[in-house]
Amino acid sequence: MKGKNIVFHPSLVSIKEREKSMGHKSCCIWFTGYSGSGKSTLAHGFESLLIKNGFHAFVLDGDNIRLGLNKDLGFSREHRIENIRRVGEASKLMVDAGLIALSAFISPYRNDRDHVRSLFKENQFIEIYVKCPISVCEDRDVKGLYKKARDGAIPDFTGISAPYEEPLKPELTLDTDLLNIEDSIQKIYNFLKMQGIIDGEVAK
Repeated sequence: MKGKNIVFHPSLVSIKEREKSMGHKSCCIWFTGYSGSGKSTLAHGFESLLIKNGFHAFVLDGDNIRLGLNKDLGFSREHRIENIRRVGEASKLMVDAGLIALSAFISPYRNDRDHVRSLFKENQFIEIYVKCPISVCEDRDVKGLYKKARDGAIPDFTGISAPYEEPLKPELTLDTDLLNIEDSIQKIYNFLKMQGIIDGEVAK
C-alpha cells in the first residue's frame, strides 16, 4: 500500500547553489535508440571526456540498472514503462544534486520519454536520438541478441518483436552508422557549450 503520511522535505540548498559549486549547470542527457546503436558507448565516452575537463557526470546504463535498482523488472510493455519511470526519477535526483546525468536506455515508447522530460525544467532535459539502421545494429551485436530474438528465444525485443517509436523532436540526432565515436562525442560537447551548460575548450 502507498504511504498516506508522506510530505516532501525541501532542501536548504538550491540547484543554482549546487551548480555554482560544481562549476557548470546540471542536466539530464537522455540517449535513446535501438540495442547496438551506440548509446552506452557514447554515454560512457562522453562521461570520461566531461570528467577529464573538470565537470561532474555519471552514467545510468540500461544493463547496469537492471542488475540492481530494476532487477525485479522484465521486458514486457508494463515493465519497460516502470523501468523508464524509475530511471527518470533517479535522473531527476542526480540533476537536483547538480550533476550531468547521462541516461542510456532504449526507452522505445515516446510517451515514456515525454513523461521523463516532464520531470525537468526547461533546458534541463536533452534527448539524443542515437540513430542507426537495424541492419547495422545487428552487424555490431557481439552479444548475439538479435539472432536470439529472430529465433524466438528473446520475446518482446525492440525492433524485432516489439516496437520502437522514434523521437519526433530530439535536441540532437547522431547517425552512428555515419559518424565515428569521437565525432559524435564532440557534437554532444559542442551542443552543451552552445546551450551554456558547460564552458571552456575541450581537453581530450
